[in-house]
Amino acid sequence: MDNRLPHEKGFHVSWDQLHRDARALAWRLQGQGPGEEGAWRAVVAITRGGMAPAMIVSRELDIRTVDTISVKSYHSGGGKADQRREAQVLKSPDAALMGEDGEGILIIDDLVDTGKTLELVRKLYPRAQIATVYAKPQGRPQVDTFITEVSQDTWIFFPWDMALQYVKPYRGDD
Repeated sequence: MDNRLPHEKGFHVSWDQLHRDARALAWRLQGQGPGEEGAWRAVVAITRGGMAPAMIVSRELDIRTVDTISVKSYHSGGGKADQRREAQVLKSPDAALMGEDGEGILIIDDLVDTGKTLELVRKLYPRAQIATVYAKPQGRPQVDTFITEVSQDTWIFFPWDMALQYVKPYRGDD
């Protein structure tokens, strides 16, 4: 019998794992841009989760122009179905940088879950390349490139959301 709560079906990502996966994402994106020798014009991080992977990707690909877009699609309680709402842009990247359609721009996020955030971003910048480190099946159609897929009912615990503490074993008290 499985006595775990739904949020306990977790995928725990350490800082080391995130770094390895973000470097793998950069490796996949290398030479894929529309510029000379497959270069990208800029990286745009989707705040907040996309900031760490975007920093790593921009470093690995030697992209010096980095901006952010802030999209809110959850209430402060997290991503439960009853807390979802329409995605809205709180802060846009520089309009001159993005151009009309985002061509040559690499948009990075940590995860695509339902795809609502990326659906909005794709409408705004249809020619941008959208890449995430992790993807769930429902949101996958919104992503051009990703590294690891997890099931829709898995909760990803990112290193910035965790603290080290004792965890009781599943069985026994020792």
